[in-house]
Amino acid sequence: MRERLHSICLAAEATGILLVANEGINGTLAVKVGGMATLIEAIRDAVGLSELTPRLSFDYEMPFLRLKVRLKKEIVTIAAPEADPTQQVGTYVKPQDWNALITDPEVLVLDTRNDYEVKIGTFQGAIDPNTRSFSDFPSYVCDHLDPTRHKKIAMFCTGGIRCEKASSYMLAHGFEEVFHLQGGILNYLESIPHEESLWQGGCFVFDRRVAVGAGLEPLDLDLCYGCRTPLSDADRASPNFEEGVTCPHCAPLMTPAQKASSRERHRQTLLAEARGETHIGPRHIKGES
Repeated sequence: MRERLHSICLAAEATGILLVANEGINGTLAVKVGGMATLIEAIRDAVGLSELTPRLSFDYEMPFLRLKVRLKKEIVTIAAPEADPTQQVGTYVKPQDWNALITDPEVLVLDTRNDYEVKIGTFQGAIDPNTRSFSDFPSYVCDHLDPTRHKKIAMFCTGGIRCEKASSYMLAHGFEEVFHLQGGILNYLESIPHEESLWQGGCFVFDRRVAVGAGLEPLDLDLCYGCRTPLSDADRASPNFEEGVTCPHCAPLMTPAQKASSRERHRQTLLAEARGETHIGPRHIKGES
């Protein structure tokens, strides 16, 4: 299946990442205007998922440099066998019904994303679990949540995938009323008018756009090329910030050799841009998501 999907994406001249696992497929792909419908239909036919629903957005340049089609044990790693969305998941909530749910005082609203994603945007009143990776989520639930006290939980993530795993995990551990935002933040931002939105800030996306806002329009935010963390004005003012090399979040973790490599990569990137070319360079320190 991986080889077949890779060939389909190559034929469409697509860039981005597509993950393939026993539980399904997920990813973000970019093609030139006019090519996406054909690509989606080819993917549907290849995997036999007639109801595969894409989220579409537009940009003025390719947000990805490469194409990657990867095999995964899990689409998003939670490392808990009982979290099986093919067996049970929470209650899906449409974007149009989300505001009423999360403003209910009896509902605990939980952001299931990682700390660097929450940093640049979340829903009003949502709890940040401060997880560095999704595999930390079960520990957070064990340490901070109790099914006898937290009767109603509403959770959300970027596109709805992590919530399927998270809600399945929580149901398996005795939580009875678990809700999650259908299609995730991206579906909400696309569906709900800005004046009615309870979303604050930007939604982190795993490509060169960094973050999107209402209507899935790209926001003007920077990303550290050393660790892929979204950067605030305070981060850029830090003595540990070096354009294209490090930021306060990764500078203490990088060796002199890694910093030298990043400086060379940044130099080559600037030279390529001056020539009107694209420099791919090495991978970032953080793994792709």
